[in-house]
Amino acid sequence: MLHRGQESTDGTGGGELAVPMAWLYAEYIADELLRTGDLMPPTSFEFRAGRDALALTIFLSDTGGELSGIRVVSQLETWLSLTAYDQPWQDWVRERMAQLATEAIECDGPAPDLELASAAWRWLEETELLAPDLDAVPGGAPVGEEDGPQVWTPAWQLGLPLGHLAIHLF
Repeated sequence: MLHRGQESTDGTGGGELAVPMAWLYAEYIADELLRTGDLMPPTSFEFRAGRDALALTIFLSDTGGELSGIRVVSQLETWLSLTAYDQPWQDWVRERMAQLATEAIECDGPAPDLELASAAWRWLEETELLAPDLDAVPGGAPVGEEDGPQVWTPAWQLGLPLGHLAIHLF
């Protein structure tokens, strides 16, 4: 999973910079899926939550270390199943992140992809966004409030369905 390419990208040759190509590519795919769906402005926090949740899904589901543009379409069903409403996505993310961290320690090499994925996961867990309260009683919104009741929601809980919908729209 920790993608190793030429010495110029894996960080092992002469103190050169390790380039997190797997994470950057996963983020690029997620960004393109969300932009194609045109669900949120790309500058919004909701878009970032969707992109990060989808990028984590893409990155962590690549168990063979073969993330490539040719396979994107063939992976859509896998990503749909991982991001489905009834799936314990956050538990799966935690397990895969722990597994990759263990692999990185065993390889005793730099893991720049994992570091960026960890930062994205931290942001998704620690950041809360104001979103419509889907559990509110219908008609319970105060008079004059257009959007209805809202609640602070962890970013991943808002970004995951957004990413799932973007895959459907693709």
